[in-house]
This record gives sequence, C-alpha cells and structure tokens, in this order.
Amino acid sequence: MKKTLFFCSLLFSLSLGAQTIESGSHSTTGYIKNDGTIENSSHSTVGYIKNDGTIENKSRSTIGYIKSDGTIENKSRSTVGYVKKDGTVENSSHSTIGYIKDDGTVESSSHSTIGYAKGIKKEWAAVVYFFFKLD
Repeated sequence: MKKTLFFCSLLFSLSLGAQTIESGSHSTTGYIKNDGTIENSSHSTVGYIKNDGTIENKSRSTIGYIKSDGTIENKSRSTVGYVKKDGTVENSSHSTIGYIKDDGTVESSSHSTIGYAKGIKKEWAAVVYFFFKLD
C-alpha cells in the first residue's frame, strides 16, 4: 500500500505544473509548463514563452512575440497572426485559420478537431498549433 501511494504521489508531482498538448487522436505531442517551457513528448525542451511574450527556440534564440492584444509576431516583428478573445485564430490577413475553445479543444478553420490543449493559454496553444514549429 505504501509503495502504491508513493508512486501515485511521484506521478502527480511530475505532472504538476505542466499541461499536456495532444493531437486530435489524444496522443501526447508535448507539454507546456506554467513557466512557459515547451517540451516535446519525451520531455526535451523545444522552446520557451517568456512572461513578456517573447517566444524562443530551444537554443534561446528569439523566434517571435505574443503581444498583449493577442497579436503574434515573428522575430522581425512582422505580424503572422492574431488570437482573438473568443479563441478565433487568424492569419496576418485576418482570415480564420482555426479556433481554440474554452475547454482546450483546438480546431481547424473547418471546425475539425486537430488537438487538445486543456488548461493552456489560448495564445500559447496558437503558437504551438498554428504559428511556430518547435523541434
């Protein structure tokens, strides 16, 4: 009984502070920690989202920015898209490219489910699913 309780506590503490990024079929594709660290499914760090909205790759090079109004920019500060308050994700031309629902469901522009990002800020989920490929 003590072993079971210990392992349950260990698993809980390992998952504490990280939200799972899943594919449309619920396979884990990565994690985003509360501090903005982005990990792949093997828990290797692939990027960072800093408190000021700066997006960095695993080498800590700036690759983009999230502005307070939901605008997503590349490293040159050119707008690549927008995340509206209602979760609508638009490209730089304001065409809808997807949706991030309040329950964390991520949908394509045709409302097909492409993933799940429960408990993750909508802007952070948009960075991962729509705007930047982090390896």
